[in-house]
Amino acid sequence: MIEHIEKPYKPEQIRHILNPIVDKWFFTRFKEFSLPQLFGVMEIHSRNNILVSAPTGATKTLTAFLSILNELIDSSEKGILENRVYCVYVSPLRALSEDIKVNLVEPLEEMEKIAGKKLNIRVAVRTGDTSTAERAKMLKHPPHILITTPESLAIMLTSIKFGELLKNVEWFIADEIHALAENKRGTYLSLSVERLNRISPSMTRIGLSATIAPLEEIAKFLVGYENGKLRNCRIVDVQFIKNMDLKVLSPVPDLVDMEHAMMHNSMYALIDDLIQSHRTTLIFTNTRSATERVVHHLKEKFPKKYAENIGAHHGSLSKNLRHNIENRLRKGELKVIVSSTSLELGIDIGYIDLVICLGSPKSVARFLQRAGRSGHKLHDTVKARIIVLDRDDLVECAVLLKSAIEKKIDKIHIPKNCLDVLAQQLHGISIEQKWKVRELFNLIKQSYCYHELEFKDFIEIIDYLSGKYVSLEDRHIYAKIWYDEETGELGRKGKM
Repeated sequence: MIEHIEKPYKPEQIRHILNPIVDKWFFTRFKEFSLPQLFGVMEIHSRNNILVSAPTGATKTLTAFLSILNELIDSSEKGILENRVYCVYVSPLRALSEDIKVNLVEPLEEMEKIAGKKLNIRVAVRTGDTSTAERAKMLKHPPHILITTPESLAIMLTSIKFGELLKNVEWFIADEIHALAENKRGTYLSLSVERLNRISPSMTRIGLSATIAPLEEIAKFLVGYENGKLRNCRIVDVQFIKNMDLKVLSPVPDLVDMEHAMMHNSMYALIDDLIQSHRTTLIFTNTRSATERVVHHLKEKFPKKYAENIGAHHGSLSKNLRHNIENRLRKGELKVIVSSTSLELGIDIGYIDLVICLGSPKSVARFLQRAGRSGHKLHDTVKARIIVLDRDDLVECAVLLKSAIEKKIDKIHIPKNCLDVLAQQLHGISIEQKWKVRELFNLIKQSYCYHELEFKDFIEIIDYLSGKYVSLEDRHIYAKIWYDEETGELGRKGKM
């Protein structure tokens, strides 16, 4: 059953469950509980599945972790903290994963100072950036809080050694779930979560979402089905409005008859004016190549202003370059940073006071997400500008801005029955163990993305993966698994 929580808990109810160390730490950092915390912390403490939807910078992440850190510290003090993974946190971006690690490790160190002793709660990141040595270290000393991405989670579940550490996980957090649910990465993750749930059946699911619609669909995506029935989920919908300063700008008075060179120069003059009148500016482009071009042109046109205090950030950069940019941004050392999509989600970058979007972000939700990188703290003003370069962009962005101000959010579409994604996951699942086909089919149907999957479609994918269609070998497509129709069993190719 999906239900909305109508009333927040009282602050004294939350303080009653907090360990004295956590309570003292919280109130040395914050004056009071935020609205998402008043709604959500007690629900997570009670092990209820929950979806928390609130504007960017509304303390959703701390809402999710406060109760979890509280229980881990309790266990540490009582000497019952085990050598295993208690919480799996999944984010769509590697940059966000590193940011969460920073925002967990520092509070834990501060709590240890308050406690006057080591609490020995480990936090670790496992993504494509993680070195082989770090992965090996995790096997010996698994993190109590594991921060990862959808792809890395699937790999860990397939790994026999690491899969053992994921048994009896108590909390699963899907951050920026709105950015996952609408595409096939989310479909892929939904199957991984059901695989995780199979070995951690009492796991509590926590979804964190920016403003999106319809929330009931996101909640269903988060929790899925069990024995043919939708699992329970409670929704926290905190739609308090932060102060917003949003505008659409044209660099020239006439978008129709302006020469390209004049448009180009005027756009960069406008960008420079905006950057110079703010402390730190984040510019969003829609492609990685455009990100590099903007950085190049700003350096070329204004060499004295943008020699050392500008940076580019996107997924094609190396781990070291990205981390260097992120750290300089956190310290307030950059005047301007240009990004494609890699900084539009969740990362805590409190020094940014202006966001510029070059061209249309293509959706109201995405624009609000990008705009929310500025004024990231709870009571700050969100300040963003969209720069348009043609009439079509102007009309689109004007309508988009009006919808954003009126909180008319575009509805999300969750992909269903994606057989290509299913084939990928079945190949990974077959590595784990030998399966009964019916048992595996029932596991797949627990995912909200596959709860309407037909058995015949499922079997066709099994036939494809097991090489039943011999003609495919002419195109160098070979069997990935074995499937015995008589016994109704399947497994990894070569492991009968």
